[in-house]
Amino acid sequence: PVSPLRVPPRPVAAAAGGASRQHTRIHTFARTRTRTHTHTHTHAPAHTHAHAMGDAEMRDGAPLTSVLDKDTADVTDSDFNLRAEAVVDAAAEAAREARLAEEAQLEDVMLPPPDDDVVRRYNVDDIADRARFIPVRLTLKERKTLRLVSAALDVSEYTDKVDVLTYGSRAKRIHKQLLDVCAILSGLYVAADYRGGQKLVKDREFVQNEEWFRTAFELARRYKIMNPDKLRSDYGKLVCLLQDSNTPEIQDLLEFSCVAPVKTVRSVLEAAGCGAVLRDEYLGLATAEIHAEGKSRFAVQREIRQKERAVEHIANKYASAKMGAEGIRQCLYSVGDNENFLRFNRDPCDKLLSCLRRDFDRAAPRCAARDLGIRVGERGARLTHDHSRQYAFIEQTLSLWSDILGDFFRLWCLAEEDLLDGSNAYRLADTGQGLNRLQQARRVSSAMHGVLHRCQQRCGSWVGSSVVHLGDRAVPNALVFIDKYTQVPRILGPLANVLRQLEPGGRLAEDEALRTYLDEAFGGPEECRLDILCDFFRHAFDGSGADNFMMAGSCIDGRLTSAWNWCSKLESKPFHAVFKLAGFASFDGKWD
Repeated sequence: PVSPLRVPPRPVAAAAGGASRQHTRIHTFARTRTRTHTHTHTHAPAHTHAHAMGDAEMRDGAPLTSVLDKDTADVTDSDFNLRAEAVVDAAAEAAREARLAEEAQLEDVMLPPPDDDVVRRYNVDDIADRARFIPVRLTLKERKTLRLVSAALDVSEYTDKVDVLTYGSRAKRIHKQLLDVCAILSGLYVAADYRGGQKLVKDREFVQNEEWFRTAFELARRYKIMNPDKLRSDYGKLVCLLQDSNTPEIQDLLEFSCVAPVKTVRSVLEAAGCGAVLRDEYLGLATAEIHAEGKSRFAVQREIRQKERAVEHIANKYASAKMGAEGIRQCLYSVGDNENFLRFNRDPCDKLLSCLRRDFDRAAPRCAARDLGIRVGERGARLTHDHSRQYAFIEQTLSLWSDILGDFFRLWCLAEEDLLDGSNAYRLADTGQGLNRLQQARRVSSAMHGVLHRCQQRCGSWVGSSVVHLGDRAVPNALVFIDKYTQVPRILGPLANVLRQLEPGGRLAEDEALRTYLDEAFGGPEECRLDILCDFFRHAFDGSGADNFMMAGSCIDGRLTSAWNWCSKLESKPFHAVFKLAGFASFDGKWD
């Protein structure tokens, strides 16, 4: 401790003021002490005065020492604060210098040579093949038109008035509703862009604006393929509307077609004579999805800079009069959007597959609590599998879902071709879930059987049925098929997120309070994670969810029905609170 009579030196700027305040405080105390002495001497005997002075000396310690101690503390605190500020300033300056040095290093990041492992690890042929079905990202102008289409579909009651059983003329009803939708869309366009809208409605003939309507509906379809969680209620109306507009009898009444081919990356590049972009050695690097998990900030920024260098290299190399550098960038970003789609839709399947193979043995359970076997009648199960058979059933199902989602853009484009084929008629039928359009889907059915065959070849022996329902009462048309498999990431995504948070380093496993809860309720985060996996692997693949084997069971579509059924019962599970703590909201995705 600092001696009260030895005051540490202040900084130079404050020394004079500090000495002056110290001198004033001592003299003020001396005058106060004199007045106290005089007052006591006047009204009390000598021994009383001495006693009072003793009390004054002992109260809160010696008065002079107390004053000096307080002043010393002030000086020490001030000095400490100045030193702390200096340390903070030095740390901030060091951080700024480190950031500048890092930015300087990032500026020096160059495009790696073509034979570098960073470039060669990507399969350019696979990307070029997928580019045939990858839609082109919308431009800002197209997004404005998209909002008009979405608003028109939102207020339309097309399917409510068309898909009903009445004795009136169905063709006339469809024609009237199509004209109403076009009129609403034209009115919205006039409100959004008066000059452009005036040109659109100048002759009051929709046939004169065929190209505009085709483009507007096409970009809405393109946007939906790239964003399955968007236009979830409007897209069904749009498909039904276009499906009807493409039939021969409606074509005669409407006198124009509302259907245009979807613009894909490959078709746009080849039309502009830039097909070589899809064979460039840097295509993989320019369109790669960058994962930040387990990487430093500098490493992530370095990958971003390398990707930007690759994009600029390709854009400047292949830019032409027909397609400028910005158009090529748009195509590259569209392929990158597909990579992002695969990450958030296919990767949850791969996550569950890795958990199955890591935490469970194929031949036999590691313990009785980890037995995946199921029996008919137990907790709603419609199948009987021992542990090894159930393991194979789960592995094959997750592998198939992963393959379907990896090829989903192609399946979606083929589904739209089936739906919008004017020669492929449909009929209204009661499927047990209301009136549905029963229509054959030959293209997507053929592609789906191809995906299934490849999965069967890879897995070896196949457990369960290999029937694919399409164009029947279970899956009435290709639109329902698409809707079914967009549910897979909505089911597996939240589940994979919870499992990830329960793993070492995850939020639920590392938080002290949550860790205490998991220890008391489940025996720890790892036991909780295994409990969730066991319950999901048993009862999300047990054939439940319907009253017959046509709608559920072990068929290709029935496996997804069982997973839906498991989701509907989550609230009754003992680990429902864990899902909530992990941020779970629902298995229904987001609605715009």
